[in-house]
Amino acid sequence: MASKAFIYSPEIEQYGYPPSCPFNTTRAGKARGILASMGLLSGDGKREEPLRAATEEEMLAFHTDRYLDALRRAPTEYELEMMHMGLGTADCPVFHGMYEYAAMACGASLVGAELILSGEADIAFNPSGGYHHAFRDMAAGFCYINDAVLACMKLANAHKRVAYLDIDVHHGDGVQAAFYDRDDVMTISIHESGRALFPGTGFPDEIGTAAGEGYSVNLPMPPGTYDEAWLAAFDETVMPLLGAYDPDAIVIEIGMDTLRGDPLAHLSLTNNAPAAALAQVRDMGKPILAVGGGGYNVDNAARGWALAWSVLCGEDGPDEMDVGLGGVMLESSEWQGGLRDRMLVPDSTQLAEVAPAVRDTVEAVKANVFPIHGLE
Repeated sequence: MASKAFIYSPEIEQYGYPPSCPFNTTRAGKARGILASMGLLSGDGKREEPLRAATEEEMLAFHTDRYLDALRRAPTEYELEMMHMGLGTADCPVFHGMYEYAAMACGASLVGAELILSGEADIAFNPSGGYHHAFRDMAAGFCYINDAVLACMKLANAHKRVAYLDIDVHHGDGVQAAFYDRDDVMTISIHESGRALFPGTGFPDEIGTAAGEGYSVNLPMPPGTYDEAWLAAFDETVMPLLGAYDPDAIVIEIGMDTLRGDPLAHLSLTNNAPAAALAQVRDMGKPILAVGGGGYNVDNAARGWALAWSVLCGEDGPDEMDVGLGGVMLESSEWQGGLRDRMLVPDSTQLAEVAPAVRDTVEAVKANVFPIHGLE
């Protein structure tokens, strides 16, 4: 019988980005701690699964040998050319253990893909994953090894049709680029507009090339986007496209930097919005590999991922958790108050500015890619 696998090992906590870097590697452990305290990691088919480091051979399936060598040597043998690979920048600092950390975070996602392929798990979650900005030979956006690409490749190489869904506030540019000319991996990214946020890409006219035309989908959201507007865009575009594509497996990057109060972004979601989206995807009945991603308010990210795991496991009803308590509205991240955020009411400016921009994006996606998939 397939299980729900939470993939984590405490040894990954020995590594961390420099204190000056907004990326905090303790989030996965904090999420795991919340779930363990609530008894949500065992029973009803749930289990914890240890991670392993990805091997060099596995990472070479996407990344170049030259890049992996630079990543390994940079902390002790830094060379100027490494700067051209994105190493030693403000968002991708060089630090001791960065290769080892990246390999472990990547290996956890590969473990999840293996569990899905073997049928041992129908839901797998690696909260330490989600490094969607890394390219074949370049680090970017706190990302060194693209575990999401490698997990999608593992599934696709096993002849699975893969849907990659990215709900991080930042465009999943590295994953999109990896599969831009392929139709066996559909990439869908709903994110804050590149006109306002890194990496400056992910517009509705980026739809793929050659065999991949129509299999890259982008939904840029304006600053200030609130739950109802975000979910309307998700419901009108993402769900019909997933239904039409009919994947064998779904990989979801669930960055929590979409939440109001995140220091690096400008959306205004509560964690109820990604939870509602995850519930819809879960109800498709497809195997799901979820990976973490962004989230720079550490406590809110950890609580959001705890809620995400609960939803993926089907424990998201009102009897299982206190809906509407705690969270960003109360400026509290204490899980004892409930995993869900209190509803945020958009102000008049948001209502006036966000809804029309979201509608324009939805209509552009429908015009650009719906016909390719037989949708009206």
